[in-house]
Amino acid sequence: MEQGAAAVSLFDDDFYSTRAPRRETWRLPSGRPGVRLPTWLLPAVGGAVVTAALFMLFDRETGHDSMPQAAAVMAAPGAATGGGIDAERLMSDTVVGAAAKVSPTIVSIIGSRREGEKENARGGAVGLGSGVIFARSGDQVRIVTNNHVVEGYQQLDVTTFTGERRKATLIGRDQITDLAVLEIDGSGIKQIAEFGDSDALKPGETALAVGNPLGLGYAPTVTRGIISWPKRTIPVSLGREGEFDWEMEVIQTDAAINQGNSGGALVNLDGKVVGINTLKVADMGVEGLGFAIPINQARSIIETLIKDHKIKRPYIGVVTQDLQSYAGIESLKLPSDVKKGVLVIDAIGPGKDAGLKTSDVIVELDGKPVDGTLALRKYIYGHKKIGEKLAVTYYRGAKKNTVQVTLAELKDR
Repeated sequence: MEQGAAAVSLFDDDFYSTRAPRRETWRLPSGRPGVRLPTWLLPAVGGAVVTAALFMLFDRETGHDSMPQAAAVMAAPGAATGGGIDAERLMSDTVVGAAAKVSPTIVSIIGSRREGEKENARGGAVGLGSGVIFARSGDQVRIVTNNHVVEGYQQLDVTTFTGERRKATLIGRDQITDLAVLEIDGSGIKQIAEFGDSDALKPGETALAVGNPLGLGYAPTVTRGIISWPKRTIPVSLGREGEFDWEMEVIQTDAAINQGNSGGALVNLDGKVVGINTLKVADMGVEGLGFAIPINQARSIIETLIKDHKIKRPYIGVVTQDLQSYAGIESLKLPSDVKKGVLVIDAIGPGKDAGLKTSDVIVELDGKPVDGTLALRKYIYGHKKIGEKLAVTYYRGAKKNTVQVTLAELKDR
């Protein structure tokens, strides 16, 4: 198939494809394969990349913020007799307590030496994000963060609440769920974050976002808001260039989440982590739309990353595009009633072995209709296992066929 025939971005189920012209998208860090989002959604990592000069904001010897500190002094109120003031004080004390409980567990994560860079290269890009210390393992402590904070960096360092900088080891990461687990030396670290119950969240309840926005000079920062909606679904693209071929289930909050907050904690009033902050809406005239990965959803992923260092998923082996977005549909010579499906741009691995070829149009999986790449991916990941057979029904021109594909394990690139 000629390159020019593919007028839009493509997807392959090995996470990314370089088969289409690059479009301007927001991806973090720039130049790496990763999760692409609607143009109004930004991962909340620190400016994507920053130069090493940013570290001048942080005093390495003292561990203190070198930026001027603003002290806010509130005049003592007069004798309060109203119950409303007492309620406000109680709420304020609760928020302060929750922030004090979780803040020492929030760390800054510094990524350097991008893949392919030489060890002593000068002027290399540096990525900044946040993380949450959530467990001990012997003399080490474990940190959960976003995959897009750590992906593509050869060296990872962590700056703790007290300002100490320590080397970090990547235990495992997963692009689809955008989660990663690190380990650092746990000496001197006294507090560990406690996970709460994200399924119990209600719209309107108070929430805190704790992280390190805009670099180390503002570490840590606590912002307060509410749970705008506890279960929201947003579209993402897992391809290097591609249509939206996956969906993330997230918590929506209006607590301020800024660049650098990626991997930080969304916290309830008990000081328990209910989400891992990951995205925000960044569009003209839009405020207060941030998103976090629910902690109940993250728990099993974290456990698997610790055990297996990755999430094992089945692999069909096709590079695809939604049929309805393909400009040259007439050239496929399909029956007139075939309007939706999954166009095979290339077949590799199991798909190729089963006989799938370029220009085939997949319309059913195990007898169930599929109208696009998102439906294909959700069915394979949600209903099939590695080694199982998958019945793939497709059109090759006007002829309808079915083949059995033996699903393999998706390998890291």
